[in-house]
Amino acid sequence: MTFTFRPLDPLKDAELVHGWVTHPKAAFWMMQDAKLEDVERAYMEIAADEHHHALLGLTEDGTPAFLMEWYDPAHRELVGLCEPRSGDVGMHFLVPATDTPVHGFTRSVITAVMFHLFEDPSVRRIVVEPDVRNTAVHALNEAVGFVAEREIDKPEKRALLSFCTREQFEKAVTA
Repeated sequence: MTFTFRPLDPLKDAELVHGWVTHPKAAFWMMQDAKLEDVERAYMEIAADEHHHALLGLTEDGTPAFLMEWYDPAHRELVGLCEPRSGDVGMHFLVPATDTPVHGFTRSVITAVMFHLFEDPSVRRIVVEPDVRNTAVHALNEAVGFVAEREIDKPEKRALLSFCTREQFEKAVTA
């Protein structure tokens, strides 16, 4: 599957994203009780933040298929919880719930997200910090080359801090 990316528009895309982030299957996104205005506000804050970015992943026909965020871990999410290296980028992604799941779709999404981030030659390593209970995403992360380092306590969750270098990713996706 081939995807393209575009910046999320906090106002135009809020209704779509609201449905995604408030769905019961998106519990680990921690926006279950968000109102439309809360989603607009959250993504307006991201749009105004030079260290945090939100993108929509689009299918070949331009249909929004998933949400991706990337951030600078020296300034967001992991400040004081790990020592970021030069070239580190933090990442989150959300594939919306569907009544007609496609086998391998989520793995295609995370692979596309990783390729997209590594297109920037300054990116050397991708950092993730999913909830320790999110075993499905741990398996996906491992499949694309992430190595778990340790559990950390973030204000909103106990997280599994994991890293993936460009070399680990390339080895995982060409294996």
